[in-house]
Amino acid sequence: MPKEDSFFDISIIGGGAAGFFCAINIKKNNPDLNVVILEKTDKLLSKVKVSGGGRCNVTHNCLKNDLLLQNYPRGIDALKSIFEQFSVADTILWFENEGVTLKTEPDGRMFPNSNSSQTIIDCFLRLCSKFNIKIIQKCNVRSIKSNDSQIQIISDDLVIYSNKVVISTGGYSNPESYQWLKSLGILIENPVPSLFTFNDKNLVYKHLAGVSVQNACIKIHNTDFEYSGPVLFTHWGLSGPAIIKLSAWAAQYLAAQNYVFTIEINFLNSISYEKTKDELLIFQNKNNKKNIIANPLFEIPKRLWEMFCTQSMIAPERSWAECGKKNREQLARLLTKNTFEIKGKTTFKEEFVTCGGVLFDQLNPENLALKSNEKIFFAGEVLHTDGITGGFNFQAAWSTAWVVAKEIAKIINNY
Repeated sequence: MPKEDSFFDISIIGGGAAGFFCAINIKKNNPDLNVVILEKTDKLLSKVKVSGGGRCNVTHNCLKNDLLLQNYPRGIDALKSIFEQFSVADTILWFENEGVTLKTEPDGRMFPNSNSSQTIIDCFLRLCSKFNIKIIQKCNVRSIKSNDSQIQIISDDLVIYSNKVVISTGGYSNPESYQWLKSLGILIENPVPSLFTFNDKNLVYKHLAGVSVQNACIKIHNTDFEYSGPVLFTHWGLSGPAIIKLSAWAAQYLAAQNYVFTIEINFLNSISYEKTKDELLIFQNKNNKKNIIANPLFEIPKRLWEMFCTQSMIAPERSWAECGKKNREQLARLLTKNTFEIKGKTTFKEEFVTCGGVLFDQLNPENLALKSNEKIFFAGEVLHTDGITGGFNFQAAWSTAWVVAKEIAKIINNY
């Protein structure tokens, strides 16, 4: 029989958002259960801390599940039943009941009123203390073994026994890190990065770093992948919400291309090349005395407009009366059919999100227990699902963790 301090009713592997949320809700629903969180590093809730620039983008104000699901490139079928059990509205109410009021920004992202991720961290740590949830840090789990009665968790320094285990380790960045799960016969979709920026091979616009266009449309050549929204020029290439969200939808395709591909940007979003040519001609006829470079059109930022004019062979002193057809056509092309050769990506390591993980078809869709071993559950980013930016990944973490916790809390001394 194992020593008393090495046994826990429930062991949760991973001290991130899903792990803490699951542990707390297990104890809320069944205070008699003995719960431990096992964290590999000496840092707890590290992604919560850096999310949203240190403000923690808790969720997104999207109260209709059918609309919410449209923000997940992968895992929609599984998440549908999960969100029916624990929705965005449930998340907002949960935090409100714990004294954390959320506010909604114009783009729908939701943050704590304090504008500090520490508010979320403090809430979770307070509840762990209140419910006597043990936290063991620097506990690097190497393997788990299951028999008819219990699960043995083997780390570098400890052997722990539990009746149930929740795996909420987050998304690993390489396939080798999943080996300890594969040894249990668990099928894994190999991980690839999601949510990253594009490195411009030619860096023609490097000097425009910091300039943004609020409503552009980006398409990946020879694919159906496209996304509209703000685009930001950087020292290394292109960023902004539209680029990062596009990277999520195309994550697996871009990995297969080794991140070498071509994109086309319409900086006017839905205005076509032909329409733009017509509008430039109309403007020219009505304003032929105006200087071209000094008067940007279509709400294009001044520095970007100047660059487009230069590339269109329009000299700084020229007026619209001196603008030829070829100049207008090149300007229209740069505005609506501007191509960029992309070579490589830039990922923000602190907020690293992966596409890949444990495949849902091995799990009970109602409670995320492993079909082949109902003592093992999964929650959070370790699952093969991921969302675009805006609080959607955290919402998936809260919902999957809550569903697991609800199921586990039913097991009152029934082993």
